[in-house]
Amino acid sequence: MVSLWGLTDRGKVRQANQDACAYKLEEGNYAWAVVCDGMGGAAAGDLASETAVSRFRNHMICLDEPDEYQEEGELMVQATEAANRAVYLKSGTNRAYAGMGTTLVGALLKESTLWVVNVGDSRAYHITKETIQRITRDHSVVEELVQCGEITPEEARIHPRKNLITRALGTTRQVKVDLFQREVKEGDAILLCSDGLVNEVTDQEIQKEVLAGGTPEEICGRLLDRTLAEGAPDNVTIILFQL
Repeated sequence: MVSLWGLTDRGKVRQANQDACAYKLEEGNYAWAVVCDGMGGAAAGDLASETAVSRFRNHMICLDEPDEYQEEGELMVQATEAANRAVYLKSGTNRAYAGMGTTLVGALLKESTLWVVNVGDSRAYHITKETIQRITRDHSVVEELVQCGEITPEEARIHPRKNLITRALGTTRQVKVDLFQREVKEGDAILLCSDGLVNEVTDQEIQKEVLAGGTPEEICGRLLDRTLAEGAPDNVTIILFQL
């Protein structure tokens, strides 16, 4: 039996919450979730993330329509591409929206198979009793520096350019979407989040809170509390699947 919960919070510094999220659990069939972290000024960042989440959610309705069946990975990529187009077109309707964009990380769980899509630096993690593994790869300047061996993952957490992303939804008419697929099992957990969580809470701390037990709502609440205790300079969004 899968359990699912999510939350979003503006944190302790930002005046507005530019994150947005949505999730759905269809017992006995599937569960999906999406997290977006907007950018482009207060109003535009809000609009970008909300537009992307809305369009992604509307596209996932295909899961409820047997006659509209698509391969799950293809559906996830198409939902992300549709979200990109929606944000891009919206950005052209007002000068204040010019250049706005958003990250997106989405997950679809069906029985023991998980599909994840990603654009930007919001993340998906696979957590077991033994380990925590990041499924996604950040599209960011510091991630490229880590991959090149110029800095360590620890140095990336405090790097002055850690917030610079190299790929986002809505900034161009077309976007490249990363797609991941893996098998999961009972007792595992899948966590989606914006960078407001991982900039303040380490992967090991995330794993510790998940393994400490409780409902997804309780675990998400504890992770938010940890982030707030660290000062929460950014918006924070967390969604947790428990298998």
